[in-house]
Amino acid sequence: MLFPRLPARYGAFALPFILSIFMTFVVSLISTLKAVGVSAGFIGHWLPAWGLSWLIAFPTLLMVLPLVRRIVRLVVAEP
Repeated sequence: MLFPRLPARYGAFALPFILSIFMTFVVSLISTLKAVGVSAGFIGHWLPAWGLSWLIAFPTLLMVLPLVRRIVRLVVAEP
């Protein structure tokens, strides 16, 4: 194992943390590419946009995820 695993009680924070990293990475990358294109200063535009996106996305996911789970339970049949 590369690193020690977190206790199960941290799962409620680990999922939105990792999800927000991946989602903001992709969305900010696409948005920045569309806005400035591939240029010499691309990384300088993209990384601050990614950081700001993540700062907003992570707490938003923490607040919204319980509601989303309830909505999914309403629209998805139990196995």
